[in-house]
Amino acid sequence: MITVWGNLLVISSVCHFKQLHTPTNILILSLAVADICVGVFVMPLYFLWLIESCWIFGSTMCAFYTLIAFHLTSTSVHNVALIAVDRYMALSNPFLYSKRVTVNLGIVVASLNWLFSFGYNFALLYDNGFFTTSFTLCPSECLIIVNEIWFFVDLVVVFAIPCSVMFVLYLKIFAIARKHTNAIRAANTQGNPNNKHTHNVPKRSERKAAKVLGILVSVFLLCLVPYYMCASMAASIQSDILNDVINSLLVLFYLNSMFNPVIYALFYPWFKKSMKLILTRRVCTKDSSLIQVK
Repeated sequence: MITVWGNLLVISSVCHFKQLHTPTNILILSLAVADICVGVFVMPLYFLWLIESCWIFGSTMCAFYTLIAFHLTSTSVHNVALIAVDRYMALSNPFLYSKRVTVNLGIVVASLNWLFSFGYNFALLYDNGFFTTSFTLCPSECLIIVNEIWFFVDLVVVFAIPCSVMFVLYLKIFAIARKHTNAIRAANTQGNPNNKHTHNVPKRSERKAAKVLGILVSVFLLCLVPYYMCASMAASIQSDILNDVINSLLVLFYLNSMFNPVIYALFYPWFKKSMKLILTRRVCTKDSSLIQVK
């Protein structure tokens, strides 16, 4: 419920308020759509599967669940990486970013991400014979066995590349922010060397930036790294205990969709204001889409 309602607030905010129609928010919207679909289609089926002794929904639902779970989680992960790219471009070259990066470009990039994720995961499942495998009801399991080549490819495409992009770019973002902070501090010192307050404000901003970036990277890695580490071990070690651990870590993997609206939206003041406007039903008034939320 937190996953669904949290991402629904993000979607409503970005779609309703025209001031929020920016390239960055298009990517946040794409992330929220993927995450809310995880909350609606993936989490309920998976949690019921954990409670029951076997897969009880039949082969058709098994195929639907597996494809949609693979597709949505990889789309969500790549959206996070695209947000990192967007933020880095905006900070490293703001003039070029403002001229070249438009809302329409954001829509195209987000759409291509969805199409790529669907095509990639469909090819992965089809090549591993998932759609041609027949399942009975109990005591069957809705499992997909991926060969070593596809497992390595999936590890690189869905985990290694997005994590590397996020980690490297957020380090660069922090370096740029620190450079700007030092420049502001130097300018304030030259303009008013006796004003101690000007020395403290950049330091507070620097600490806040470090804290936010640290949370962003840490939570993302916390949700993904344990699952992929255990999945890599399971490829060579057959153990019922390890399989139970992987199932538990997959819950954490899916819960990343619950954390995303908190991390990527609640840190923005505009989201807090738009959320208040939505919950107090002020969005139902005339011309509410023109309300300034920034």
